Amino acid sequence: MWKTLFRYLLSAVMVASGILHFVSPDSFAKIVPGWLPAPKTLVLVSGFFEIAGGLGLLVKRTRIAAAWGLAALFAAVFPANVNMALHKIYTDNPWILWGRLPFQGVLIAWAYWFTRPDTKNTETKNTETDTL
Repeated sequence: MWKTLFRYLLSAVMVASGILHFVSPDSFAKIVPGWLPAPKTLVLVSGFFEIAGGLGLLVKRTRIAAAWGLAALFAAVFPANVNMALHKIYTDNPWILWGRLPFQGVLIAWAYWFTRPDTKNTETKNTETDTL
């Protein structure tokens, strides 16, 4: 039950975040490190994959691939969070800036959780209708 609840929560967070990448791409582009090309394009690509990964968590057939993809995405955007902290983008509050960095590990672990089989017994799995 908890795993399902947290899967839906991560899905909603990722879809909402991905949509924000399209609604306000310039605000996300500001944190992309200068050594990466085409910041706005990277923001749109990451937004697309956030939405795809979030929706993919809801479909049993794509759940594991989506979870691995989200874990990889969380690792890939880590340099943007470091850049944000180093250059004090959006806030001078070090607790917020540097506190985000370990949270990426939490997000990776959260996504990884959905790559693991459920701990339910076989009888429960066979009666589960969790296709969406």
